[in-house]
Amino acid sequence: MCIECGCGLPGETPAGINAHSPEHEHDHPHGSGHAHTHEHEHPHGPGVHHDEEPAAPHSHGHSHEHGHGHTHSHEPEPEARRTVEVRRAILEKNDRLAERNRGFFRARGLLVLNVLSSPGSGKTTLLRETIRFLAPELRSGVVVGDLATDNDARRLRESGAPVVQVTTGTVCHLDAEMVARAVRELDLNGLNLLIIENVGNLVCPASYDLGEAAKLVMLSVAEGDDKPLKYPAIFFKSELVVINKIDLLPYVPFDLARAEQNARKVHPGVEIIRTSCTAGQGLDAWLAWLAARLRAARTRTAESGR
Repeated sequence: MCIECGCGLPGETPAGINAHSPEHEHDHPHGSGHAHTHEHEHPHGPGVHHDEEPAAPHSHGHSHEHGHGHTHSHEPEPEARRTVEVRRAILEKNDRLAERNRGFFRARGLLVLNVLSSPGSGKTTLLRETIRFLAPELRSGVVVGDLATDNDARRLRESGAPVVQVTTGTVCHLDAEMVARAVRELDLNGLNLLIIENVGNLVCPASYDLGEAAKLVMLSVAEGDDKPLKYPAIFFKSELVVINKIDLLPYVPFDLARAEQNARKVHPGVEIIRTSCTAGQGLDAWLAWLAARLRAARTRTAESGR
């Protein structure tokens, strides 16, 4: 369950490589006119697993008798407390899995980038052109997250890179477990770069560490130049801001200088690159940033092997 919007609620099970579903299910047949009591509690909140703190128990509205000879109360707890417990459990589990992913990636000398944006910013086009430019010297792989369709994955496969699609259904972000499952579908031998194209969303993905080396966020000039102020978390957590589609600046009311100023209000010192994938503008600066990150990953791997 997403901590921001509650996506993945019961009856909205996402499809694809990973679906947010409880790790166990059980129900109790209730005959009429009898009563039973039992001492175990059942977490009924979505996304709650055995190793997480359960949601507060709830009242069944009827009594049963199993012959256990003991009783307990199902008094509901305040909604605020129940919500805090579920959110904490979800993020704690995700963070543990993210650290496991990160250790795995570092051990292989693999640079992993988490690419974030709102829908339609142009990240698929940027990634496709990047992979084409890097090949064959550097081998790249991609994990693509989308609520539905594999359109972006098919477009990226045109670059020759191995691509795994994660169809999330109603879940508006990827999480560390989804990424771990997707990576198992990739041949990582000889891979230098793994790009995670997250679900198009500027809110929920900011809360989920996937085990990446860096987050980067893309903003197109077809959007508002106040986006960094409206969605500060994702800009604060990103090491690079890519302002894309700058070839459209003469035709849209977008103040480029103000957008950059707003990004640095949220994240002082953040690197910013201006690009147009269709016109080929700014790609040199983007590729130089990427090359520096790849060199750092190789150095880190070499030092850890000494």
